[in-house]
Amino acid sequence: MHDTFPRLEGGTVVITGAASGIGLGLARHAATLGMRIAAADIDAQALEQLADSLDAEVLTIPTDVSDPHAVDALADAVWQHFGEVDLLFNNAGVMSTGFSWEISAERWQRDLAINLGGVLNGLRSFVPRLLAAGRPARIVNTTSVGGFLPSPLMAPYSATKFAVVALTESLHGELKLLGAPVEVSLLAPGPVQSAIFSDPFDASGIHPATQQFVAAMREMLTANGLAPESFAERVFEGIRQGRYWLIPQPEALDDPLRQRTEAILARREPAPLLGES
Repeated sequence: MHDTFPRLEGGTVVITGAASGIGLGLARHAATLGMRIAAADIDAQALEQLADSLDAEVLTIPTDVSDPHAVDALADAVWQHFGEVDLLFNNAGVMSTGFSWEISAERWQRDLAINLGGVLNGLRSFVPRLLAAGRPARIVNTTSVGGFLPSPLMAPYSATKFAVVALTESLHGELKLLGAPVEVSLLAPGPVQSAIFSDPFDASGIHPATQQFVAAMREMLTANGLAPESFAERVFEGIRQGRYWLIPQPEALDDPLRQRTEAILARREPAPLLGES
């Protein structure tokens, strides 16, 4: 039986989407553990601000996770600088809102390439190296409670986050088949204070229903969202316990998922949302 617990204190962590929101909270908490941090984000300036704010060894690598060559370069830089990886967070993500048929093809492709392709590119670039190293490590793929509970007016997000759930379970099974010391976790955040809804609109036009939906989501994140640092504490505690399912806010998932599952088994239509009757 392999040791399923990666080294945290003094270990090396790679975080995509590290410059804001959940990724920023993860980086800050990793710094409190004395971890060496490889911070990747498409926003190079925000990465430098992150590095300046942390009392830790931080390697900043501007990275477009939708580009497989860029993620290969990220992996090369991490191994060249640190020589090892203990923990990988495939975390970068974006949001688009609107009616699914009105969201532009370009916006759909962007969301697919980042939310799903970014995770896949992370696996393609890092898993072979982690397997070759033959030492305990853990991969954490970020989905969302929205990866279990689809929503109208954010279909690209729902579809890609559902796909991350399937991809991660497949990865888990494949690594178990190999008997590898590399473990996997699926991270499903509930509301967390972040800027993910700062620019979710498609340039093709904004329906009043979409405006109302986004306003409600922004208000909900402000009123009920966990601070990224508090969220990160819960995430790392789950990692210490070796959990596959990292559900830091079960109150946001358990009852709705139970109701959805029961509805599917009973062959009922999806429950109305957003005030529909």
